[in-house]
Amino acid sequence: MDYKKVKTEPEAVTRNKHKFYEQTGNIYETVVVLSKRANQLSLEMKDDLNRKVEEFAAPTDNLEEIFENREQIEIARFYERLPKPTLIAVQEFLNEQIYFRNPHKELDINK
Repeated sequence: MDYKKVKTEPEAVTRNKHKFYEQTGNIYETVVVLSKRANQLSLEMKDDLNRKVEEFAAPTDNLEEIFENREQIEIARFYERLPKPTLIAVQEFLNEQIYFRNPHKELDINK
């Protein structure tokens, strides 16, 4: 999923907790799924940002050039305006766009 195109609330909002039980049946399992997905998104965003910033990095930069690089500033501002990875993960979960499985439950069923 492209995190740049996600439409979600820019800040935390009150949500109906029963919607988080529907897919997993356990609120704690839902929290684990959301945290793992948020970590994935965070790493993806960090890698993307680092790749874009590296394009502007020169081996012989001095301090004046570092502070005056407008392209880097615009890239940083763009990423600061994006929704936080946790909010994106919650939106994906509520829209049933996250695939997850619990291997412990699968083992219990097979016994």
